[in-house]
Amino acid sequence: MRTFGLIGKNLSHSFSKIFFKEKIIKEQISNTRYLNFELAEISEFLDLITQKNISGLNVTIPYKESIIPYLDELTEDAKNISAVNTIEFIGEKVIGHNTDIIGFRKSIIPILKNRKKAIILGSGGSSKAVQYSLDMLNVEYVIIGRNTPVSYTDMNSEFINYYDIIINTTPLGMFPNIKDYPEIPFQFLSNKHLLFDLIYNPKETLFLKQGKEQGCSIKNGLEMLQIQAEASWKIWTNKQ
Repeated sequence: MRTFGLIGKNLSHSFSKIFFKEKIIKEQISNTRYLNFELAEISEFLDLITQKNISGLNVTIPYKESIIPYLDELTEDAKNISAVNTIEFIGEKVIGHNTDIIGFRKSIIPILKNRKKAIILGSGGSSKAVQYSLDMLNVEYVIIGRNTPVSYTDMNSEFINYYDIIINTTPLGMFPNIKDYPEIPFQFLSNKHLLFDLIYNPKETLFLKQGKEQGCSIKNGLEMLQIQAEASWKIWTNKQ
């Protein structure tokens, strides 16, 4: 039995287990399962891979960065952004990948149009994947997060008008805390803006709803997650 899975915290409503369970059934993949592994601390990772016969793992909040010291190697992309969301096992080696990059890039390209300036809310592992992707797409960006030079209080009308994309990489608004949202000045938004939320549950967060009320184009993180999940699967199965 091949065992794949997801490590992180608060995984009961995670997309990954549902996605891979459906994939395994639909594609009639035999002798394979996908499980959630709740880790109270990242140090529990070593016990997990020692005790379980793991064929591949996904990594989610809050361990995309703190997992790195436990890995033997990083791919170039994962190394460049210092964040990992996919773990591959080859013999005794544990290798970190980042498929969030391809997931985000492929899901935003069709709706970018002529937009070339972005505000990224959040500075964690997911934010790093977004930053790297925007660099590849030649999109200028500013980061607003903990201990960043620019803060939410800097977001006046002139600031908002300069940018035409706002990307939420924080967990604010994620189920079950659906009443939370990044407190940006929505009144300054217009139909020139694109709001992209990496959250997929709920489908329309308060962040997206308030943007839509101002005429913004909106998109959630579901397609990004589907693309990165398929990319993870390809990494795991190409080597087996």
